[in-house]
Amino acid sequence: MTRVVVLQSNYIPWKGYFDLIRDAELFCFYDDVQFTKNDWRNRNRIKTAQGPRWLSVPVGTDLNRLVCEVRMSDARWQASHWDSLRQAYGKQPFFRHYRDFFEEIYRGRVWESLSELNQHLIRRIAGELLGIQTRFDDSRHYRSEGVRLERLMGLLQQLGCSHYISGPAAKDYIDPAVFERAGMRLSWKDYSGYPVYEQPHPPFEHGVSILDLLFCVGPDAPQYIWGWRESAAPAAPQEAP
Repeated sequence: MTRVVVLQSNYIPWKGYFDLIRDAELFCFYDDVQFTKNDWRNRNRIKTAQGPRWLSVPVGTDLNRLVCEVRMSDARWQASHWDSLRQAYGKQPFFRHYRDFFEEIYRGRVWESLSELNQHLIRRIAGELLGIQTRFDDSRHYRSEGVRLERLMGLLQQLGCSHYISGPAAKDYIDPAVFERAGMRLSWKDYSGYPVYEQPHPPFEHGVSILDLLFCVGPDAPQYIWGWRESAAPAAPQEAP
């Protein structure tokens, strides 16, 4: 059984995005779809003394583009975002621990493609900082036919999916009966129950970038994403000797 997640790349996504990645054996970026304005593709939130703040990558106003076609013409945002992260989290316990990793991303190269930036960050954070072993792929490597659910099902069949895991927002357009007819299991991700941690500038906010969790708790971050759930699960019964 191959567990698959298909999702658009997001900019420095929240912890639930990485929780979903870990649930899958194969995570496929879905960036050859319509770019949506004021969405998570090019922005996310961090905690500041003034409250949650948006960090937005400037991508222009053209909506007639796929996510993978979005370009950034001005790289000044990179230094601005890095300065904002230093100001917001510079005094947090693990900022120095990850400083070189993120400074190289924001100051070590110029990013021109939003999809390339997002996928690079997600892959490296998942594998190098969170220890996730899920394989990554890209929908652009496969044939694209139909729209919406029809297109998704065609991609899943090409990926060899037998168990599809979806975020709850997709309930608006996913028909479980279609998966049943295709012989695929369908599961909905549950994001409830995440434990709180020592976060700057109360009140606590779950809906912020993964960077918040990393800078605050460091290598213990997986415990606050999925570890708490696994440690709370009842132990399997043991057979009598």
